[in-house]
Amino acid sequence: MCGIAGILSKNTSGISTTSIRKMTDVIAHRGPDGDGCWISPNGDVGLGHRRLSIIDLSHEADQPMHYLGRYTIVFNGEIYNYIELKSVLIQQGYQFKTQSDTEVLMALYDRDKEKCLQLLDGMFSFVLYDIIENTAFCARDRFGEKPFFYSYKKGSHFLFGSEMKCLWEAGIPKAVNKQMLFNYLSYNCLENDHDLSETFFEDCTRLEHSHFLKVDMNRLEICISKYYDIDWKNVDHGISVETARNKFNELFSTSVARRLRSDVTVGSSLSGGLDSSLVVCTINELKKGTTQKQNTFSAVFPGYEKDERKYMDYVIAQTNVDPHFVNPTDEEMMKDLEKLNWHQEEPYGSSSIYVQYRVMQLAREHNVTVLLDGQGADEVLGGYHGYFLSFFNELKKQSPERYKDQYEKYLRLHSGNTINGIVPKGLGDRVRAISPSLVKPVKKLKNLFDQATNPYFSKDFYHSYKQTIYSVPGNHFDTINESLYSTLYKFGLQQLLRYADRNSMAHSREVRLPFLSHELIEFLFTLPCEFKIHDGWTKWIMREASDLLPNEIRWRVDKIGYEPPQKNWMENALMKQQIQESKEKLVRSGILHKNILNADIKPEASGENNGNSWKYLLLNNILN
Repeated sequence: MCGIAGILSKNTSGISTTSIRKMTDVIAHRGPDGDGCWISPNGDVGLGHRRLSIIDLSHEADQPMHYLGRYTIVFNGEIYNYIELKSVLIQQGYQFKTQSDTEVLMALYDRDKEKCLQLLDGMFSFVLYDIIENTAFCARDRFGEKPFFYSYKKGSHFLFGSEMKCLWEAGIPKAVNKQMLFNYLSYNCLENDHDLSETFFEDCTRLEHSHFLKVDMNRLEICISKYYDIDWKNVDHGISVETARNKFNELFSTSVARRLRSDVTVGSSLSGGLDSSLVVCTINELKKGTTQKQNTFSAVFPGYEKDERKYMDYVIAQTNVDPHFVNPTDEEMMKDLEKLNWHQEEPYGSSSIYVQYRVMQLAREHNVTVLLDGQGADEVLGGYHGYFLSFFNELKKQSPERYKDQYEKYLRLHSGNTINGIVPKGLGDRVRAISPSLVKPVKKLKNLFDQATNPYFSKDFYHSYKQTIYSVPGNHFDTINESLYSTLYKFGLQQLLRYADRNSMAHSREVRLPFLSHELIEFLFTLPCEFKIHDGWTKWIMREASDLLPNEIRWRVDKIGYEPPQKNWMENALMKQQIQESKEKLVRSGILHKNILNADIKPEASGENNGNSWKYLLLNNILN
């Protein structure tokens, strides 16, 4: 895991060791173990790297790395199946000087060019320069675990970095994308569903996951291609439960085993939920017969109704782990908020992101460099309770009798669930049920009415951006697979992966996600809907297969995740002061109407947006 940055330009006077190091120094937190810089012989390509040593700790594996006198690479991430790939490449005559996965990637590219991406089990973003073809090949992993940002002007320059601050250090102005800001404040959009490359800042573009980009250095032109997708309509209705259970266990165990490959200490984050608990229990099973003790890292909130300490204790009692805990508070969050926002760069959903930040800090304090985590399971197995709506939509069309049976079992199972409860249909869901095409017009009309009766935005700002409405996904999908695909590829997971990358890298830690093995995901998408949700249970096939788990977790009805008592935290006096300061800034900058200055500051629980108070808190310094 590392940080990368660079400049490709026809103006060679702008490429120097000094300019490259400015870009990499600002992301030193991503790679404290070393740094490197390389400029091509003709001076139009400059590549920089910050190293966090994970595999092959020797200086032989430092970057930028060269291969065959032709290729130079800066690479961020891990190729988990590099050992298997290397074995085949050696048989085919390729030679290696290091034990690193980076060198394997370069040899694979030499053999297969862009088709090499299809063979990788990993998380990555990289730039590989081919001195013979005079091209730069840039790529990002299938699901977006590792970030890649760039600024491009045709015929002039292509600048890139692991974080947007690399681009700002290179001279790109830090200018707010007001179209994104309008949709964020109006509709709580953290992304543009039609263009995931868009960010909250002008001239800072995100290379979308599952895509690669080629830079032709002769003309300084780029070409972007999608190299991976999932056929969510391809369902195997004939598969048996036993076959599915065995296949799940095989693929998940393989994924965890590969993600344990490391030359530094590996631990786990443990929330007490189904996903992280299965990761911890699987690692425990793989380590049986050894003296190695697994370190786990958790956040707890004593006295809070959503504290999950008792579930963590079930796992700890059953496994050979050394547990570590942190108890974040509102005072600590306010102390760390500016630093957290600097690392995140763009707005985020709730204070749970700060909780994750503190768990990563805890791992650093105990010298554990790599953590496995359960993120991604909900988006491929149907873990969120909102998926019930698309599940029932699918069953209604397949079999009304089966739908009725499953719906009654769902109501019985969750009637006493005080955490999640029965999923209600909101106005947006009802509008989508009538016609999805009505959503945007209805949203626009409501926004127009609210603005006319009680202005929220300044007149000029509103009229400049009122037509730019992004969609917000609802539960209007006809099948659960379509809903899962949407959260995996468009909404939901992309945000969570960004939070995890920035929080881990803020403390120079690496997070690995076994549920995001593409082989596992492809298999799960072939399963019928009732293998994902069944008799009211989410992630059913996982529960059926996971006999390593304590039953108290395996058959938990509720779902929480790292949710702190945010509503109580927002009573903090300093927090309220910063929210009010932010409102004043937004009014002075001509974005919001002066009416909001007298509006009450409403404390919000995670996921609530009663008065945009949480958004104001973030905007106080993220968009400065």
